[in-house]
Amino acid sequence: MDATQGDLSQASSDLPGQLVLVLQGGGAIGAYQAGVYQALQEAGLEPDWIIGTSIGAINASLIAGNEPEDRLTKLRTFWSRIERKAIWNLPTGLPDLDAKIASWATLAGGIPGFFRPNPLARAGDFYPLGADNAGFYSTAPLQDTLDELVDFSLANRCKPRLTVGAAQVRTSEMHYFDSRDSELAVKHIMASGALPPAFPAIRIDGELYWDGGILSNTPTEVVFEDNPRKNSLIFAVHLWNPIGHEPTTMSEVFNRYKDVQYSSRIASQIARHQQSHRLRHVIDQLASRLSEGERADPAVRELIAYGCRTRMHVVRLLAPRLDHETHTKDIDFSAKGIMQRWDLGYADTKAVLERAPWRDEFDPLKGVILHD
Repeated sequence: MDATQGDLSQASSDLPGQLVLVLQGGGAIGAYQAGVYQALQEAGLEPDWIIGTSIGAINASLIAGNEPEDRLTKLRTFWSRIERKAIWNLPTGLPDLDAKIASWATLAGGIPGFFRPNPLARAGDFYPLGADNAGFYSTAPLQDTLDELVDFSLANRCKPRLTVGAAQVRTSEMHYFDSRDSELAVKHIMASGALPPAFPAIRIDGELYWDGGILSNTPTEVVFEDNPRKNSLIFAVHLWNPIGHEPTTMSEVFNRYKDVQYSSRIASQIARHQQSHRLRHVIDQLASRLSEGERADPAVRELIAYGCRTRMHVVRLLAPRLDHETHTKDIDFSAKGIMQRWDLGYADTKAVLERAPWRDEFDPLKGVILHD
């Protein structure tokens, strides 16, 4: 172990609670999350709980569904397998054209090991594909890849606990499949990543599910509403930028539109949960001022149950923009794009671990502390 790794391990040895990894959806940008995990593992940290949506669910399953010593290898195998090979090497003065050709190739031919075109989807908008096949692509290759790389008997041990979000097609409600409550299988990961209209919905127990990102792309609320609540250090890994410049070209409009659509409402979520968590802490402190006889009253006991003392630290990691990035960044499966995003996730996480901002004094009345 070198000096830097030693410093990281020392800085991260006294976490303020369970380590939770929340992974947003975002297609190819998800390579950033793999870099985040690499830095955590090198610091001697393994998550106690991983919550993922879409590509975040896929990365989460690769971690939870393997032994610690194999997790990084399986992540690398997955990302190298879905890497789009260059058609030809264009001059460096044409990076925009190179990116466009790569995205066109992905749209036309899919990604080996991930998805392939569904020819019948081109037969017309009213062609009867059937509910289980209604998508421009088939994700059967992804199922084969996950069957090979993920051991769901390990994922269901809850070491770490695995939770993936999916949107129920019939009711428009978010549903979280949790290894603590029931056994997860490849279909649950597939459902979390079934983004319409590209991918068909996945049927589970008679119901169809789409990508959870269309309802909540950063499912941090699962941690705050968990029962029983636990002190937590939450690494919320964001792939879409909530803050951006005013677009002046159509390319910038499309890019910003996707950021707005999928960046989720993490800031408002945190503010809301800071409020509710503060109230829980206030209830707990008020209860401590009551006499033992007053606390024994059944009506009072019921009210006291709404209080809690848990402390939540949320560390937000945001995948930075790459040079020449466009609205097709989520299908940029080029070797260069994957490598850049992986390396950025690794570097950003190492920097956070070195700072260890959760060691700052904690205000018990706030309940939730946000670290950027």
